Amino acid sequence: MFLSMPVSVIVAATALAAMALTPGLAAAAPPTLGACAAGELCLWDKTGFKGHRQTYELAGIDIESCVALPEGSSVASIANRTGRPVTTYQSAKCGETGEFQTYPGSGTWEPESPYRARAFKVWER
Repeated sequence: MFLSMPVSVIVAATALAAMALTPGLAAAAPPTLGACAAGELCLWDKTGFKGHRQTYELAGIDIESCVALPEGSSVASIANRTGRPVTTYQSAKCGETGEFQTYPGSGTWEPESPYRARAFKVWER
């Protein structure tokens, strides 16, 4: 059977078989999403949804008000399941002179924020 196949097909099949049998060459597993329940905003202090997690619910947040994280803390991973847009800010005062980014509320997971977030706002819509 192999004699009737082009050499390139045989070489490719052999290479794929070798990769599957060689540890470390197989495709890495996709990153897992951080655990965050519906209706919550979850913030982790390390990338990849690792480290200390802070959780906020709409019932405890003033909509469209700046919510500063506890003094000296910042976050690197974000999951927004509030159902509303959330903007994270590099500034602890929600200042737009630093970096900021808005995440849709339909279920957004950001394993590595482009900056250390120190405050956030939840928007009405």
